[in-house]
Amino acid sequence: MPLDVSQIAKGLGLEAKDLSLSNALCRQEIGAFIGASQGSDEIVLACTQEKRLFEEVASEQEKPLVAPIKFVNIRETGGWSAEAKSAMPKIAALLAKASLPDPDPVNTVSYQSGGRVLIVGPGDAAIEWAKRLSKNLSVGVLCTEGGVLPQERDFPVYSGTVKNLKGYLGSFQVEWLQENPIDLELCTRCGACVDACPESAIDLSYQIDLTKCKSHRTCVKACSSIGAINFDRVDTSRTESWDLIFDLSKDPILKMSQPPQGYFAPKGDPIDQAIAASELMGMVGEFEKPKFFSYNEKNCAHGRNGQIGCSACIDVCSTAAIESQFRDGKGIVKVNPNLCMGCGACSTVCPSGAMRYNYPSVPYQGQQIKAMSKAYKAAGAKMAPTLLLHSNSGGQELVHNLGRLAATKSNQYKGLPSHVIPFGLHHSASTGIDLWLGSLAHGFAQVVILLTGEEAPEYQQALMKQVEIAQSILDGLGYAKDAITLLQAEDAPALQKALGFLSARESLCPLATFAFANEKRETLEAALEHLMLHATKKVTAEQPLALPASSPIGGVLVNQDACTLCMSCVGACPESALRDNPEAPQLSFIERNCVQCGLCVDTCPENALTLSPRLQITEIRKKAVVLNETKPFHCISCGKPFGTLKMVELMLGKLSLHAAFSGEAMERLKMCSDCRVVDMMNKPNDNDVV
Repeated sequence: MPLDVSQIAKGLGLEAKDLSLSNALCRQEIGAFIGASQGSDEIVLACTQEKRLFEEVASEQEKPLVAPIKFVNIRETGGWSAEAKSAMPKIAALLAKASLPDPDPVNTVSYQSGGRVLIVGPGDAAIEWAKRLSKNLSVGVLCTEGGVLPQERDFPVYSGTVKNLKGYLGSFQVEWLQENPIDLELCTRCGACVDACPESAIDLSYQIDLTKCKSHRTCVKACSSIGAINFDRVDTSRTESWDLIFDLSKDPILKMSQPPQGYFAPKGDPIDQAIAASELMGMVGEFEKPKFFSYNEKNCAHGRNGQIGCSACIDVCSTAAIESQFRDGKGIVKVNPNLCMGCGACSTVCPSGAMRYNYPSVPYQGQQIKAMSKAYKAAGAKMAPTLLLHSNSGGQELVHNLGRLAATKSNQYKGLPSHVIPFGLHHSASTGIDLWLGSLAHGFAQVVILLTGEEAPEYQQALMKQVEIAQSILDGLGYAKDAITLLQAEDAPALQKALGFLSARESLCPLATFAFANEKRETLEAALEHLMLHATKKVTAEQPLALPASSPIGGVLVNQDACTLCMSCVGACPESALRDNPEAPQLSFIERNCVQCGLCVDTCPENALTLSPRLQITEIRKKAVVLNETKPFHCISCGKPFGTLKMVELMLGKLSLHAAFSGEAMERLKMCSDCRVVDMMNKPNDNDVV
């Protein structure tokens, strides 16, 4: 593939002499690598094909490496393309990204498995697999359908219907109902019941076919010395713990899109069953995975005053790792890190930033984005790049496949366009509007999220909603209608066809200078402010930009005729967007803080509040705006303010027809609590109410 060293060096801020060019960065030039590894400079290898070889060679050197070796693929992602000659800015961007320091390490989550596996499913298939796996694992069988039992009792066999299954690798809890009269845990498989049954309702599965049974109970007599048969059993529930689950059911027990680690459900396909069995063999010992998320309950808008507000993270999680918890009226969410698979969708849909993705963090991804944008422009590109977000699993494989096809079948495949920069993620659902809008503000003309079909339906729907919100903002500000878009492709031809619609463009606006922050709202607000500043369509105070109902930004409308300024909404607001004034009966609002959780609406006793998803001008978003105010009501005795005029008038109107509030009792409602007690002591009345 062609390489212009001078152009790439310019993009990296180097002199051409500072870069060495190898025409075949593999076994032929291993000597050049050994020579470079003797120095103290960081080594970036722009090829991943021989990664294993280079790492082995490095480990065998007498002098340990001063800096780590980094690898980046510029071949399938840039050089192997019909536009290879114009891909130098992209190659410079990829090298700049690879040259950054590694992200900070994250905490880990541990699993311990002793290899105890429960095989669930039809008896014949489950027992056959138990025979094979029992040589290396500690197995148990739960027969959900009959099957011939082995005469030898090499492993426990149960029968019944699964009632509940929960847990994860090393810690599964299985509850089943053992409703058949024959308890396989007690049965010795002597065959006496089979011979004794006059209806032949018992076979070598040692389970009674109750549709044939005529209740002669001869089997009970035959088994009297063992006691394995009981037609009057009341307690049918059984529970046991297992490290692994091998589910052979035609309809898997766990219906979630991403089942927990340690759970395998290959259904009835023999090949899939063999693959799963092979994986089971390796699931013994101690394991670790990253803790993908960080949760700050102080920012969470899940619940207040017994009311549920935002439940976006719970709704989107396909692993059932997140659940609601209420304590003293306050609601938070709890995440089980062992069930979390790292999709990051919870942080993507979280409006407040209470749920944060850490693998890697947004600030680190922001550094990568800024480095790529800077290098791309410095390398002499006339147009702005497009950011292609893809998973490091199926998405990366698709990108690489297209590059290889472009190299081997150039008459049919073109590879990635020179302006499209691929950006790998642990999961394609792990980024949201803060990163997308921030990328556009920092020089990218378009952000494209690649979906390959490996994503759970919940994540695809969540991304569609988030893209709708982001694009509605951009549309309203006059930017391109497809500046943020989803791209779906399940194979290389489909990817090439979709990429054909991504033409090179100019950047949306001048480059921003803000840094991507750990706090989602901080990054989002900085991006919004920058994009609004350079928008071709201006938002006005009189006509803010209307957004979709699921927007994480917006305002609150107050029906002033209904609102009594009781301030219940202030106590319910988790983000301090709604505020009272200790000096006067006044309700104010800071729109920038509002996450549209709806807790204020649900809490308001007068139903006076309505959410208004919108984008208001920056000046209004930042400052406190008075939504409603009224005059204070002063005690008719001492003159001290003790409520609002509207609240007292409403109270007097509702109680005026009640017999207990007539005459002096009604007048005392106009007094503060202290004066009311004094007046009652001086003028006692049978109808007095304090």
